[in-house]
Amino acid sequence: MTQQLDSLKQLSMVVADTGDLDAIRRYQPHDATTNPSLILKAFELEGYQALIDETLAAVKSDISNVDARVEEAVDRLSVAIGTEITKLVPGRVSTEVAAKLSFDEKASIDKAHHLIDLYEKQGVSKDRVLIKLASTWEGIRAAEKLEKEGINCNLTLLFSDAQARACFEAGVYLISPFVGRVTDWYKKATGTESYAPDEDPGVKFVRGVCDYASQYGYDTVVMGASFRNTDQIRALAGCNRLTISPALLEELASTDGGVTRKITDQGSGAKRLDPIGEAQFRWEHNEDAMATEKLAEGIRTFAADQKKLEGLLAKRLG
Repeated sequence: MTQQLDSLKQLSMVVADTGDLDAIRRYQPHDATTNPSLILKAFELEGYQALIDETLAAVKSDISNVDARVEEAVDRLSVAIGTEITKLVPGRVSTEVAAKLSFDEKASIDKAHHLIDLYEKQGVSKDRVLIKLASTWEGIRAAEKLEKEGINCNLTLLFSDAQARACFEAGVYLISPFVGRVTDWYKKATGTESYAPDEDPGVKFVRGVCDYASQYGYDTVVMGASFRNTDQIRALAGCNRLTISPALLEELASTDGGVTRKITDQGSGAKRLDPIGEAQFRWEHNEDAMATEKLAEGIRTFAADQKKLEGLLAKRLG
């Protein structure tokens, strides 16, 4: 009998939200995505210890300044893990620009260039990599310039229609609108314990983003992210891509039955709106309390994990 994961793969491209090589081998996703939180977890995985030791030894040998060592170690580890992932997936690996650069367009571009250079030294071409940036105004502008250079980007921490629209208009390759974190906010704000899949605020948000892309004929890939349960995943079957954690991949893989398409491309036809400007973007995003709070919270969380990772590396490199 068909398992739900296999059925889902017929409707949406499945991406593994993990850096665990064993999980990637098992579930055979098309792409994979990483972030500082997942790199931290790599220190607990036996399969990565030799790679970590080798990478840190090279950094220690190449760089004398301790602070510079730590920053370079984060970059090289991200690329080293990403390189291993590219050996297991046919598609791309997303590699994140540090969250602390989320409001610095130039620094984000410089970091993206450095990450791509490191990948190329590992023999991984830029068409196998997505540079992952927060969907701030500055992150979107950085992505716009990188895309024009042929460096494709994944805009993450996306919670508002204004963010999605700005990304579409910037020609971003891929966006990651969040599901679970949106739902988390509405549960807390309204006191609602649970939602039916079709009424789930996170599901409705991502469906709306997909509909907007279809309505105005944008080529940007929409990848639903941050799932809390398989109901949310099934409710977005047909979305271009879905990035899913190993636990939920396992649940889908062990559940019999088919998955029904919920999202279809209606085809373009509507005349596109005039591009959204910075003031309008900031105002419309600010008007959405959920999006404002969750973007800020997400950046702080990723930055905290980055700081934790840097502390761990400082002890190893000191």
